[in-house]
Amino acid sequence: MTSQNRNVPGPDQIRRAPKVLLHDHLDGGLRPGTVVELAAAQGYEGLPETEADRLGRWFREAADSGSLERYLETFAHTCAVMQSRDALFRVAAECAEDLAEDGVVYAEVRYAPEQHLTAGLTLEEVVEAVNDGFREGERRAREAGHRIRVGALLTAMRHAARALEIAELANRYRDRGVVGFDIAGAEAGYPPTRHLDAFEYLKRENNHFTIHAGEAFGLPSIWQALQWCGADRLGHGVRIIDDITTTDDGGVTLGRLASYVRDKRVPLEMCPTSNLQTGAAASYAEHPIGLLRKLHFRVTVNTDNRLMSGTSMSREFERLVDTFGYTLDDMQWFTVNAMKSAFIPFDERLAMINDVVKPGYAELKSEWLFRQTAVTSGSSASSG
Repeated sequence: MTSQNRNVPGPDQIRRAPKVLLHDHLDGGLRPGTVVELAAAQGYEGLPETEADRLGRWFREAADSGSLERYLETFAHTCAVMQSRDALFRVAAECAEDLAEDGVVYAEVRYAPEQHLTAGLTLEEVVEAVNDGFREGERRAREAGHRIRVGALLTAMRHAARALEIAELANRYRDRGVVGFDIAGAEAGYPPTRHLDAFEYLKRENNHFTIHAGEAFGLPSIWQALQWCGADRLGHGVRIIDDITTTDDGGVTLGRLASYVRDKRVPLEMCPTSNLQTGAAASYAEHPIGLLRKLHFRVTVNTDNRLMSGTSMSREFERLVDTFGYTLDDMQWFTVNAMKSAFIPFDERLAMINDVVKPGYAELKSEWLFRQTAVTSGSSASSG
């Protein structure tokens, strides 16, 4: 079946399609112009470029450089300008606006409160500033004719020793804008088991958490995140492919861990462009998402760091559509997967799926079918 008679979406349809985002870092998604303006206002002189377009290009090139040190340097600059309430409020509001403009209807955006304390803010003040910013961004989006809901994930850094403190913070602000917890940072040498007290606390409180696992480190990090820590989702999880064997004749064998992940419907927060930058995949065509989608793992599509990757949800889907020929049906499948896996109550997830996601895709499919019918009718008339 050719793309002409399959509902393969174009860029405009991809942008208008309702999308759900589970893995996006607040400090990795700033507008370059905002970084420049905040740096000037705060007297921060460390930026490598002071013109917005050039700075945006620098961030992308640094992320593509293959140098971990240079990649991490990018976050030093964004965090440096996110140390006041006003800055955090602005960045969060613009994040919600930008996602809504891109067709995202639900997003969980993560950040580490402990990285925003150098100017004297308390952890609570950081959380409240970001929450207020998200609400303002949602309001501005509504005024612009867009619908979005944003929840915060509070992140603890793997190399630090504040995971339990941040987990307790996430629990205090539960139902007040914070929907869950995460740990991030270098996987190798900093296993999630270092923070078991935080995960045990969250489980006792019946709270939700995801863990960055299976990106830079392999299957052991996935196993630990699931079996020792009890993660609800896996941040990235691309290395689960290491437990899947394929043969030249198309045969596929799943190892015990891969079978467990698929059977238990563990959500995988995959970020294709970011994975290419960090070396977790060599190309879009070789990204594990293609095989995992065929095998019906609960795969979701995400941005990770929109500034560093020069990406958006629409761009991620454009690359997947171009690479794998995905249709609107595939996009809906990924989106429903993500909404099913969100850290909000079941009835609210179901309402988003039935009232927003499915109707949005149904409209796009009807539009596509109408266009195809018109093209076919026109061809028939011409040949007659």
